[in-house]
Amino acid sequence: MAILVTGGAGYIGSVTAALLRARGERVVVLDDLFRGHRAAVPEGEAFYKGKIGDRELVTRIATEHELDDCIHFAALAHVGESVLEPARYYGNNVAQGLALIDALLAVGVRRMVFSSTCAIYGEPQQVPIPETHPQNPTNPYGWSKLFMEQIMESYDRAYKLKYVALRYFNAAGATAEHGEDHDPETHLIPNVLAAAQGRLPAVPVFGDDYPTPDGTAIRDYIHIADLGSAHVLALDYLRAGGKSDFFNLGTGQGYSVMEVIESARTVTQCEIPVRIEPRRAGDPSRLVADAHKARAVLGWTPDHPDLNSILRTAWDWRTTHPRGYA
Repeated sequence: MAILVTGGAGYIGSVTAALLRARGERVVVLDDLFRGHRAAVPEGEAFYKGKIGDRELVTRIATEHELDDCIHFAALAHVGESVLEPARYYGNNVAQGLALIDALLAVGVRRMVFSSTCAIYGEPQQVPIPETHPQNPTNPYGWSKLFMEQIMESYDRAYKLKYVALRYFNAAGATAEHGEDHDPETHLIPNVLAAAQGRLPAVPVFGDDYPTPDGTAIRDYIHIADLGSAHVLALDYLRAGGKSDFFNLGTGQGYSVMEVIESARTVTQCEIPVRIEPRRAGDPSRLVADAHKARAVLGWTPDHPDLNSILRTAWDWRTTHPRGYA
């Protein structure tokens, strides 16, 4: 039997696919390569280029590879872009995601690990944020992920789809083989490191008037290898008969934008110029995880809990891959 990894040519999907392969799993990657990279797919891995909503393609993959499970990463994930283009996000993340689930159920696949997000919580009423926090997204990206969680919950009741939704906070860092390579790049850490390399004239800081100690937004950064291991543990949990559930993934430690920039200066030993910009629509002021549930139920513990360690791995990958995957 095989595991379908949608978005397996992307930032986190490629790392998870590599982890699965390393422990002897058969992996099939489905990715349209819109923001993924063919070079990020581990050598020798079965790969299909296409849309997750292409039911005929998903059925063919299931027939050719005897799929048993799915880990679903494939989605658009830029908050600001989702505010400007909500139809694109609902079409890709929700309509295509629903078509994927329907196609999988039709061929007998009833276990899914889903890449969700802390964006479903919106502006936090308490920090750290537990899974029981009210869900009120401030952007269409967050709504699209929440809609998918609700779809899976109803499909569990009606069709016995078993799922784990992993609500992760800010993915960051790199492994020796896989790093962050987007165009355009909207995430803070790769832009900070690009400025350290001189590839950006300055780091854009979106908002310095948030209700935080230094006025810049606070986020919980989690290493992609730790995210990958959580997906593997979640799959093991479902295979062992675990009930459908959802888990936060984060370190429980928040860092402001300016703290990230200062840590990057320490790690890279480079000057990093800053340019203050207006806030981006849909950005909450503070997002920090309460991840005790994932530790207790899945047995998950981050191996890279500190910011400097995360930045070091990202910087190492950038220095060895100056043009990304190109």
